[in-house]
Amino acid sequence: MILSPPLLARWRASVSRTASAMPAVHIAVASVALFIGGVASVGLVHDSRGAWGAGLAVLMVAIAAVDARRFIIPDELTAAALALGLAYAAVEDSEIWAQALAWAVLRGVVPALAFLGVRAGYRRWRGREGIGLGDVKLAGVAGVWLDWQTIPIAIEIAAVAALVAYLIMHLYLHRTVRPTTRLPFGLFLAPAIWIAWILDTTLLLYPSAASF
Repeated sequence: MILSPPLLARWRASVSRTASAMPAVHIAVASVALFIGGVASVGLVHDSRGAWGAGLAVLMVAIAAVDARRFIIPDELTAAALALGLAYAAVEDSEIWAQALAWAVLRGVVPALAFLGVRAGYRRWRGREGIGLGDVKLAGVAGVWLDWQTIPIAIEIAAVAALVAYLIMHLYLHRTVRPTTRLPFGLFLAPAIWIAWILDTTLLLYPSAASF
């Protein structure tokens, strides 16, 4: 996907529409998340990768905010995250950039296909959609940015966070929660991708672009 001027214009318009419809408290929370994500990326990852992580944080917060408000993950934001991730892979392994890009694409395809399979299986089993196509594409973003070891970590973090949110809604907010209750999974998966990337580049000490 190429970040052409029309695509960037659609991206800005999508984020602007969402921001204008968000309550002030939600905008404040998103702003704090943006600040924390950017500062943490640069502060925890001291080399040039910190700036890339800050860009990832911005996009993941934007995706989470839009999905939380509209139950949709705009293709413009997904395209931006994919393009940034591919550029990150190529720059981090500039001597073998073609191979790095190929592996990044492969890592993106595998979780996307897995999510697509779950989506098809759930629809066949229950007769309704369980995972949106936006979540499928976001899984591809996870693969492009993360190593094989941390892709499942991101998915597990998102799944646990979604389950906790489900329980809070039911037990503490006393909202009626049914099996058909919709939860914006991108709200949980997008931040989980950034968290897993931080783990990838700090605790695990495996640069994601270089891991094959």
